[in-house]
Amino acid sequence: MQLVTALVCGLFVLVTSPVLAQEAGGASQAANMDILKEKVKVDKKLLVAENMALTDTEAKAFWPLYEAYQMDLNQLNNQLGKVITDYASAHNEGKGMIKEDTAKKLLNEALSIDEAEVKLKRSYAEKVGKVLPATKTARYIQMENKIRALIKFELAANIPLVY
Repeated sequence: MQLVTALVCGLFVLVTSPVLAQEAGGASQAANMDILKEKVKVDKKLLVAENMALTDTEAKAFWPLYEAYQMDLNQLNNQLGKVITDYASAHNEGKGMIKEDTAKKLLNEALSIDEAEVKLKRSYAEKVGKVLPATKTARYIQMENKIRALIKFELAANIPLVY
């Protein structure tokens, strides 16, 4: 459980890192983020490995798909980080108030990311389902869902409502 908590905290920081980097700046901050990204990547993979109980044959087919999914998911995380950064800037500039056109733009971008995430998850569930039994495919998707849900909970708890 401690690994899950550390992983979620690290993933939350990664999603919001553009905001943190903007505030802190500097090469030192970028180096620290790279170290954190690598640690989170390793911790998440360890968590998945511990819970998947893969045979050697399954592992050989699964891990390349896992890595590809993580890379694609990272692109969505970067897009989400940009939306969060844009929201933070608009929120700060407006002293808590967001212009209508900005709110509409940010909402559309956030919804597009949500839609892309579902599409990506479905695509990889199908790919994983071709190399693993349905129970292991479902377990993997459950793990991804739980981790994403915890991240989204942290985001929701820390991002103020639009006014």
